[in-house]
Amino acid sequence: MKTEPGLYDFWPYVNRPKITWPDGKKIAFMVAPNIEFYELNPPPNPHRKSWPRPYPDITPYSYRDHGNRVGHWRLMEMMDEFNVRGSVSLSIAMCQHHPEIIEATVERKWDFFSHGIYNTRYTYGMDEAQERAILQDAIDTVKAATGQRIRGYLAPALTHTERTMDLIADMGFTYTADLFQDDQPQPIKVKSGKLISMPYSLEVNDHYAYNVYGNAPRQYSELLKRQFDQLLNEGRESGTVMCIPLHAYLIGRTHRMEPFREVLDYVCNQHKDDVWVTTSGEIADYYIEHYYDAALADIAKYG
Repeated sequence: MKTEPGLYDFWPYVNRPKITWPDGKKIAFMVAPNIEFYELNPPPNPHRKSWPRPYPDITPYSYRDHGNRVGHWRLMEMMDEFNVRGSVSLSIAMCQHHPEIIEATVERKWDFFSHGIYNTRYTYGMDEAQERAILQDAIDTVKAATGQRIRGYLAPALTHTERTMDLIADMGFTYTADLFQDDQPQPIKVKSGKLISMPYSLEVNDHYAYNVYGNAPRQYSELLKRQFDQLLNEGRESGTVMCIPLHAYLIGRTHRMEPFREVLDYVCNQHKDDVWVTTSGEIADYYIEHYYDAALADIAKYG
């Protein structure tokens, strides 16, 4: 039995090859809205229940539905104010359920990565053929709906098999958001292709802030600013990445919007000279072109 995932090597944060983002920026900043659909009665997975209470559990279903009906529209308009394009963690079935939302994000030139078909259907227990079929469906569906060839993957509900990383790399994905081991991208060990970890976050994810930690809106906005300040300070030595993962059914509530607007103003206006406001796909492309090989060589020194 493995004692560690074996997906990446130990690589100390200090003395790495220096990263400089485009135009000399110190920090790459992205906002990652989760655009999701939660089924009322998903097929059961023997490894994990989708809902804690018996069917029909209409309360959490309707609570999350607020994001698609209301919250996303608020969030998109606010992000427009600050010229922030979303890096969308997409439940692929949204392309059929609510194409209006997908069309609105395409108009804004947002970037997409796969978050599975539904966040209520888990990867646990799948064989290779099933997992490949889900990935291919994601590639084909998003291409048809948006014109984009998705390059990133965040597993549905963060569920995996032992082959997930090898499969996404083999199928042409270039980054995973499923690993939380670093504040800079890092090459991932896969059998074929080039795959990097994209710094995502559970600590500044609005799900954890509001549903787990019980933060008030002002507490969450201050948390985000502290995260940004620290990463910017470190980014003066070597470029860092800050990702804010959001769920419109949480951040899109009326009383939470204004404190989040203050965060976007703080990052995008007050610190604009130091910040590359970008998307996950653009970060991945730039890193792989300019820093992937140097990172591999530096990591090898610790092997």
